[in-house]
Amino acid sequence: MGWTGIVLLGAVTGAAGWWLHPLRRAGRTGNSPAARIWAALAAGVAAAALARMLGNITGAFHDGDTLEWLACVLFAFVVVTTTLGLAARR
Repeated sequence: MGWTGIVLLGAVTGAAGWWLHPLRRAGRTGNSPAARIWAALAAGVAAAALARMLGNITGAFHDGDTLEWLACVLFAFVVVTTTLGLAARR
């Protein structure tokens, strides 16, 4: 999986995390929904890229491994959830 795949994976993970976040569905959003989805997309892409770089540096996985997909998605979900949770509490 190249960088294009990582960006796409992070964006999809960010959008899914934004859509599934319980504080967004409860209506407790302070800023506009458009600002929140862009923050979720950016957090997802950044987290997926960071997970890929850290995995390659530590030797945990190599490009295209199944573990790379799983690590990038899980780390992106954690970062998106944290980002949206902190933003909703402001």
